[in-house]
Amino acid sequence: MYKLNGKTVFITGASSGIGAACARSFAAHGARLVLAARRLDRLRDLAGSLDVAVHYFALDVRDRVAVEAAVAALPPEFAAVDVLVNNAGLARGVGKIQDADVDDWEEMLDTNVKGLLYASRAVIPGMVSRQAGHIINIGSLAGHEVYPGGSVYCATKASVKSISQGMRMDLLGTPIRVTSVDPGLVQTEFSEVRFHGDVTRAGKVYAGLQALTAEDVADIVLFCATRPPHVDIADVLVMPTAQASAQLVARTP
Repeated sequence: MYKLNGKTVFITGASSGIGAACARSFAAHGARLVLAARRLDRLRDLAGSLDVAVHYFALDVRDRVAVEAAVAALPPEFAAVDVLVNNAGLARGVGKIQDADVDDWEEMLDTNVKGLLYASRAVIPGMVSRQAGHIINIGSLAGHEVYPGGSVYCATKASVKSISQGMRMDLLGTPIRVTSVDPGLVQTEFSEVRFHGDVTRAGKVYAGLQALTAEDVADIVLFCATRPPHVDIADVLVMPTAQASAQLVARTP
């Protein structure tokens, strides 16, 4: 097992859900944490609950200049990022192409694709220079199959899948590993965000089934990060037992 004690793990979108669960999981194994998200108050609360060194700051990954500046300004003890978890991402709306909100498209494309690229581009050169590192991209089952009302979101997650494959090719010959972890239904704030705060509608997504938890996904991310350095788990597709595809789920009455 690759030891994380003293290693620096940078997690985007760390204020809730999978990102926060990853922070707790890595902290339990002694990693130093760099936590970024838009909601500084949540990051502050999370950092205060962890018994490891934490550097946190508000960041919108859609802002390339801000991402570059944040990485350049990391304190010396956090500057050498060993693991980057590109978790920041979201879905917005379920409208059809002909009537969807274009602002929703912009937010998904800028966060899920460009934000991931900005964070990666800011961190990877240092990994190449040090000849060590691991990029873990949080994708989705939606990157493997398209469903009605999800065309743009699915396209962004298919992009994550392709970018991960391309990173692996570009970094071939270095010790840097690239992993894509692609969950199905995970019960977090995801659907509430997608439905613009409609809690009732969001709850129906998970009704009658045991969805994955953020901790389930964090366990998988940690497992990938702690394999021996010669082992790169390229892709993990994980779903609840009650799910067989993006639209096919078994619900109890």
